[in-house]
Amino acid sequence: MRKFLPWIIVAVVVLGIYSWASGIYNNAMTLDQGIKESWGNVETAYQRRNDLIVNLVKSVQGQADYEKGTLEAVVKARAEASQTKIDPTKITSEQLEKFNNAQSSLSRLLMTVENYPNLQANQGFLKLQDEITSTENQILTARTRFNEAVKPYNNNILTFPRNIFAGFYGLKEKPYFEAVEGAEKAPEVEFNFDKKEDKK
Repeated sequence: MRKFLPWIIVAVVVLGIYSWASGIYNNAMTLDQGIKESWGNVETAYQRRNDLIVNLVKSVQGQADYEKGTLEAVVKARAEASQTKIDPTKITSEQLEKFNNAQSSLSRLLMTVENYPNLQANQGFLKLQDEITSTENQILTARTRFNEAVKPYNNNILTFPRNIFAGFYGLKEKPYFEAVEGAEKAPEVEFNFDKKEDKK
């Protein structure tokens, strides 16, 4: 029996390491599913905003004093934001930055539209504005929860000695949502008063 004892110890150790390593991978896959779900919620929130913009455009098209160039910019930004897609299983910092920049450009344009004075008397627009504001809050919440889902995944694969096995499995760190450069500055809102005066 004693001659088999070293082999038994080796087998127990190997089995223990295998179970531990498998646990790291399985836990990572479970956390990765949470990230996919959170990212789906982010995309759903952005899609809701894109759908509302169609109604926004229809609302402002009827306003004779609204600056045409801004309206065209909103339509273009919406198209670009809608075309920027991300696969959450292969998400990279570069992809996330591109997605974030497209959505942020649209947000800045929407703020310009929402502050345009001639639209404030339009009750339909005011209701639509409330919907967009609510959607922006949903987007913020979804992005926050995405970051909350990324954190435990990264902790699971980056801490030692888990990072050794994570590298073996090909698991990589997931990027967080971050504010785009210049987001701390309030967007500039311009009103085309000269155009309005020319019509008088």
